Amino acid sequence: MSQVLTEMIGMVAAILTTVSFVPQVWHSFQTRDVSGISLPMYSIFTVGIALWLAYGILLGAWPLIVANGITLSLASAILWMKLRFK
Repeated sequence: MSQVLTEMIGMVAAILTTVSFVPQVWHSFQTRDVSGISLPMYSIFTVGIALWLAYGILLGAWPLIVANGITLSLASAILWMKLRFK
């Protein structure tokens, strides 16, 4: 597979998985209802995303760095709201 196709697949995957968090963040912020969100799951997930970000930084892989940096921000926002709006 060509390098360009590989990078495009990575970018599209990164965009889709990152954008998928926006509706949850928006809904949680608007309604302040986080009752359906699991605190242990989001805590573990947020740490996992932070590790993916570190991995991307170590590899110098921009799709991983950008996507996981944004996803970490969104997941952290949801986690923060879960802790604040209990």
